[in-house]
Amino acid sequence: MLQPRSAYLHIPFCHRRCFYCDFAVVPLGDHADGAHSGSIAEYLKWIETEIERSGGGPPLSTVYLGGGTPSLLTPAQVGTLLTALACRFGLAPGAEISLELDPASFDQGRLAGYLAAGINRVSLGGQSFDDAVLVRLGRRHRRGDLLEAAGWLRQAHRAGGLRSWSLDLIQGLPEQTLAHWGDQLNQALALCPPHLSIYDLTIEPGTVFERLQARGQLPLPEPDLGADLMELSAERLRAAGYGHYEISNYALPGHASRHNRVYWSGAGWWGFGLGATSAPFGRRLARPRTRETYAAWLGERLAPAKPLIELDPTAALPLPFDERVLVGLRRREGINMAELAAEHGLGPGELDLLRELCGPFITRGLLGIEGPRWRLSDPEGLALSNAVLRELLAWWEQRVAAAAPANP
Repeated sequence: MLQPRSAYLHIPFCHRRCFYCDFAVVPLGDHADGAHSGSIAEYLKWIETEIERSGGGPPLSTVYLGGGTPSLLTPAQVGTLLTALACRFGLAPGAEISLELDPASFDQGRLAGYLAAGINRVSLGGQSFDDAVLVRLGRRHRRGDLLEAAGWLRQAHRAGGLRSWSLDLIQGLPEQTLAHWGDQLNQALALCPPHLSIYDLTIEPGTVFERLQARGQLPLPEPDLGADLMELSAERLRAAGYGHYEISNYALPGHASRHNRVYWSGAGWWGFGLGATSAPFGRRLARPRTRETYAAWLGERLAPAKPLIELDPTAALPLPFDERVLVGLRRREGINMAELAAEHGLGPGELDLLRELCGPFITRGLLGIEGPRWRLSDPEGLALSNAVLRELLAWWEQRVAAAAPANP
């Protein structure tokens, strides 16, 4: 397995937790300002220490600062983190360096500072152009903030200081209709973002939305409407010149996210910060999700005079079968199932059985098999991907259970 050439840094601070969010975040309040600078500075020292004590590796070709709201960091703080990565790993020429920005959390001057620090790609968390929807999502910004922020990104992109930028939207929201979603797409396309990420709303455990759903106070669209929303997205964006290169992601030519493709390809990456997950050499490591537990985890590993994360590339493991299927079938190019079967010891008969199991999806045109490569059709197969994935993963779970030794 190749050495990882990508790194994710988790910046957990945000003004408030959105009602659908289950990420590892540290809400600071709507009026967070310099009063929290010491807390943020302390956390950044922890990340710098983790980077410094990592095993190191070849120069990074992609870096992603996510959150939370990374735009609560100053440009100087972002620059310090990038310097820490450059000193430990190096940054490859032309590396894609992305920063998530939240509308209303930055201005044009702050954006210029981020670009000067080394950021060359931005992901803008718009989620919706509808103020009533934004309130219902628990978002802090409003439509006017989103339009202003997008305008600054467009200017920076045209001027050449920003290589690319993406706009995030959520579909399948409570009481959403096909007409409402069509209007959202029209407003998004009017901003000409080089990249669009369109996520289906998922109800995660422990969120405000989960509690509302349990009380019958979250009127979500029917599943058939959800598929229609995705089909409308694919149709509109394809007509506008966007390639649908992953279930939730569309890009104009040359603007697909290189960093996100690392996850979906099954390649390894480094991760730093509380709640971050890394997967170098096929070995997954998840960090604790709170400041206190992350600090304790880090402290336990600082005592030995050796790298914080010590992994042997020669002992690389293939990523689990179910995970490779999940990420592989999200991509437009699908997955080489023959190669995956060989990695995990599946015989020809088992692969034939799996193909037979998926026969109904093939007949319906949701799943295509061309030689060793399996891929979901666009947009029908991608829209109904959960049904296909459930069948494949259930088969794998049964196989694992059958192979497990019986309890004495």
